Amino acid sequence: MIRAVTQVVSISRLAKQGMLTLSDSFLLVFSVISAFSLQQGAWFWPADNWNDPLGILILIAPFIAFPIFIYFGLYRSIVRYIEARAASSVGLAVSLYAFIWGLVVFLTGIEGISIAVMLINWLVALLVIGGSRLFARGLLNSHKLKINQNVRPLSRVMIFGAGEAGRQLAHALWFSEEFHLCGFVDDNKKLQGLELMGVPILAMAKLAKFVDQQQVSEILLAIPSASRNERNEIIRRLQHVRVRIRTLPGLSVLVRDQVGIADLHELEIEDLLVRELAVPDESLLQKQVRGSVVLVTGAGGSIGSELCSQILKRAPKILLILELNEFALYSVQRELFSQLKCEVDNENDSSISVRLLPRIIPLLGSVQDEGRLNILVQAWKPQVIFHAAAYKHVPIVEHNPAEGLKNNVFGTLAVAKVAINHEVPNFILVSTDKAVHPTNIMGASKRLSEMILQALAAEHSITFKSMDSSVTTIRRTHLSMVRFGNVLNSSGSVIPLFRKQINEGGPVTLTHKEVTRYFMTIPEAAQLVMQAGAMSGKEDGAEVFVLDMGGAVKILDLARRMIEMSGFRIKDMDCPNGDIAIEVTGLRPGEKLFEELLMGDNVQLTEHPRIIKAHEEFIEWKYLETYLDALRLTIERNDIEGMQLILQKIVKGYRPHAEVMDWVDMERTRYIPSKQKK
Repeated sequence: MIRAVTQVVSISRLAKQGMLTLSDSFLLVFSVISAFSLQQGAWFWPADNWNDPLGILILIAPFIAFPIFIYFGLYRSIVRYIEARAASSVGLAVSLYAFIWGLVVFLTGIEGISIAVMLINWLVALLVIGGSRLFARGLLNSHKLKINQNVRPLSRVMIFGAGEAGRQLAHALWFSEEFHLCGFVDDNKKLQGLELMGVPILAMAKLAKFVDQQQVSEILLAIPSASRNERNEIIRRLQHVRVRIRTLPGLSVLVRDQVGIADLHELEIEDLLVRELAVPDESLLQKQVRGSVVLVTGAGGSIGSELCSQILKRAPKILLILELNEFALYSVQRELFSQLKCEVDNENDSSISVRLLPRIIPLLGSVQDEGRLNILVQAWKPQVIFHAAAYKHVPIVEHNPAEGLKNNVFGTLAVAKVAINHEVPNFILVSTDKAVHPTNIMGASKRLSEMILQALAAEHSITFKSMDSSVTTIRRTHLSMVRFGNVLNSSGSVIPLFRKQINEGGPVTLTHKEVTRYFMTIPEAAQLVMQAGAMSGKEDGAEVFVLDMGGAVKILDLARRMIEMSGFRIKDMDCPNGDIAIEVTGLRPGEKLFEELLMGDNVQLTEHPRIIKAHEEFIEWKYLETYLDALRLTIERNDIEGMQLILQKIVKGYRPHAEVMDWVDMERTRYIPSKQKK
């Protein structure tokens, strides 16, 4: 039987349609003969072996039906995948056929054919045509598991949630050649103990035993209506079960048939947060960018590219994307054009004008190149600049301090000077929580960048030494900055590293068991920057905006959570036979155990309930500029100790690493770290 079913499945589509047509021919003739037989109470057969008018009426039934069946798509639907929509088409097609056949019988005027025959023919045809397809579907699907197992083993899965989303996912799994559905899990006591699509609905208490018995390898979450806290609680309760946890796309996507089972994906990055996501204020998101010329520096980075994507959704007039790395610029340009194309394709108004679409202009250049910046700003006259360009990896900058300071500090100064000189209305700096009481060059460079904006914002008129000293610029630019913690899944974050280590079988490495960090998602970070920019400029001075990210997250707990959600056990003293170990490697140069978001208690609320702002201490521009000149000289000489000394004088709380870590300086002095000797 399995071999026969396999052969039927493997024949061509045209051959299958021929078989179905031949089957329908016999069934339609059978339904007419059955109608006469039931009406007469005895088996009916044409008196003259099909040569009389009655026999001809029986034989023409398939010829009446076939055009109707073709029109309703009965030969387009794949029998294995027939759904309620296809079943309704069968009902409509058979009903129309029966009506037309009855009309033909009535017009011929043959005596002895009652309306009862026509009604019985309709019912029998409906039964045999629809039933034959359901029978074929059941036969093929009943052997699907055995057929597929001859090719490759199926992933045995369960679905958490027996609601509408769970049923839709189960339906998709039923036709999949990758998964075998073993059951559902649901907290609804009214559903527990029942069956859905032939598999049981279990309570959470019975899950562990069932998983072991059925050798379930994955649990798929189908709970789109659950809040973030509810979702986190479900994931926490599932962690004791040794299974991989995945989630399905949004229900609306499945309903539109835009994705298939292949689109099932790992748990979202947001599921690693232990708090609700910050809900953005759409009016603030649109306030500065809609219909405006917007410049984003560092557009190829994690934050910069997401900023561009979020801005593009709010219909700017022109989006200028500035990036030093050619490939990164090419990549973000492609992503933005693809996003724009999708928005146009989804637009209901087919008369949308191309001239109304935002222009995306990719620009190569460095934020340290003041001449290039002047040319760009003069050409397009942006209304807002989002400055996201920076070196942000702590160990890299710690080993290359001169370049880190040039890019982060003097790059920010160059962009701010150009913005002020060209009277750009708004300038927003993307900063980091590592700027608060920094212990590394990267954090100190970002704090110094903030201080530059604070000092410039306190000045009404400014004369920059690098420009014509006789020309004084009146500052009409609002300067502000946004400070946030670690961004989940951004380049260089622990999430991609942990995921790679888990996929490779471990170990998962972290620098210290007590390290904690504040986390936010990439969209949250980009939206925070845009909303903060919209709320800035209401008072004199450069405001520091911070997102309330809840409590700090222990990196050790994050690593444990990722391992368990991947279906593995943690290998430690309590479980020596576990799958993946966690190893502590020691703090890196300049790394802190914990981060802070604010330096003092001068905190104020804003229009957004999850965003706060503060004013922090800074140095007046006339003094700060002198320090910057001295810092520039130490950078030119690659004087690492001189850089650290100046930073200690002007950046409050900066405590540099005891050893000089610059690669160039170490090579000059023939100092080779112990790790390199190995």
